[in-house]
Amino acid sequence: MSDEAGSLGIHETARREKLRRIQELGHDPWGRRFDDHASIGSIRARENEITETPPAAGEEHKGPQLHGPKVRAAGRIVLSRTKGKLIFLDIKDWTGKIQIFIGRGQVGEDNWALAENFDLGDTIGVDGELKRTKTGELTIFAEKLTFLGKSVVPHPDKFHGLHDTELRQRMRYLDLIYTDGVLDRFLARTRIVQSIRNTLGGQGFVEIEGPTLHSIAGGAAARPFKTHHNTLDMQLYMRIALELHLKRLLVGGVERVYELGRVYRNEGISPRHNPEFTMLEVYQAYGDYRSMMDLTERLIVDAIRASRAPGDDSLVLQWGEKTIDFTPPFQRATYDELFEKHAGVKPTDEAGIRALAEKIGFDTAGKHPDVIKSEVFEEKVEDALTGPIFVIDYPSSICPLTKRKASDPRVAERFELFVHGMEVANAYTELNDPYLQEELFTGQLAGQKEEDSMAKMDHDFVRALKHGMPPAGGLGIGIDRLVMLLTNAQTIRDVILFPLLRHETT
Repeated sequence: MSDEAGSLGIHETARREKLRRIQELGHDPWGRRFDDHASIGSIRARENEITETPPAAGEEHKGPQLHGPKVRAAGRIVLSRTKGKLIFLDIKDWTGKIQIFIGRGQVGEDNWALAENFDLGDTIGVDGELKRTKTGELTIFAEKLTFLGKSVVPHPDKFHGLHDTELRQRMRYLDLIYTDGVLDRFLARTRIVQSIRNTLGGQGFVEIEGPTLHSIAGGAAARPFKTHHNTLDMQLYMRIALELHLKRLLVGGVERVYELGRVYRNEGISPRHNPEFTMLEVYQAYGDYRSMMDLTERLIVDAIRASRAPGDDSLVLQWGEKTIDFTPPFQRATYDELFEKHAGVKPTDEAGIRALAEKIGFDTAGKHPDVIKSEVFEEKVEDALTGPIFVIDYPSSICPLTKRKASDPRVAERFELFVHGMEVANAYTELNDPYLQEELFTGQLAGQKEEDSMAKMDHDFVRALKHGMPPAGGLGIGIDRLVMLLTNAQTIRDVILFPLLRHETT
């Protein structure tokens, strides 16, 4: 064995030899433009064009002759079977899979010589007649073959596939090809995102692109990623939220505005968390959190319909072993009602809440009663929420960007949407009082560590508010979590094409 063959490995060496033969046959192993081919899905839809001709007299034993339309397809070889002078292939594109029949006598020696050098993972084009085999399988009977791209390393076979979860996420390109449902899920994600844009556009909202590098990490309580701009000698932060720049646009007269983009939080990884994720934030002048509830229902219902097969209008989805009925209106209940129901303590009983928190194992020393209450809520209440349910009217002390109820300033006009214990959306009647906003920021930042996201006052945002922001409703939706629910995915990594992974070990 040559040194080169030894370094490449036996499988890659064999495939490189086939690549050489393909070149000797006069074909470009990396392919060229292949015009006028149809998607496999559209070719399969032409099955009804296949006709039958009765056998000629004396040839009844041969059965009826089938005739079908001439078609041109392109795809990746995902299955191959050779039987003497016959080769059966399955090729796949992003719309489906179809069988290819290659008969040596039908395609001629040049095409047959090319077909003998095909491997799993190669990309080919085929011209032929669409018919059915004797077993009834829809098949393209090849007349001409075109080589479109060589795979020089082995692909998973039909029976072994990709079963290691981390390997699937690391080699997403193979996961999309060989794991059933993965490509469909990500195409559904695209339709969901497009539906959201369509719905908002139809409601008069405009989409903007805000900065991803911020001089102050604000708009949420989260730890940011830090970076440095050399020319200006400035420390900058990857954005942890979209909120504060969008509200500046409300001040500037952009009355219905949204951004759908990436945010970054230097925090843990879990089935529901990835350091880089997609958020939708929407702001509507002269609305409030009730306006945002109506909009949330509309966005989700439209997204469900966009993600499902045409004609499937059901709003009941399967999620693992659970079902979710998204038929509006969604249930609504107050924070305090749910706290008493699921935590078993009256929401006004500070001593009882503190005792329950300590029993759970929380450190309560020096914490505001509402912070302790919030921790108990997360532990005892959220997992009990089947939903979809809007949890409304939170303690105002834990909602520094939210307008208070006129009838009770201890209550903030805020909701969170929960589905099977997972927070999907968060919305406010936005606080537009600059003096109260500055006071609340000051109180929230007191005692925080320097590395925490809100450890600096965003004075420019407060200055913007002083120029007059109209009353408004604001909404944030975690797109990855929404896609999880609408595509029956149990982990956020199954709906992010390239989730963050540890360095690959060798």
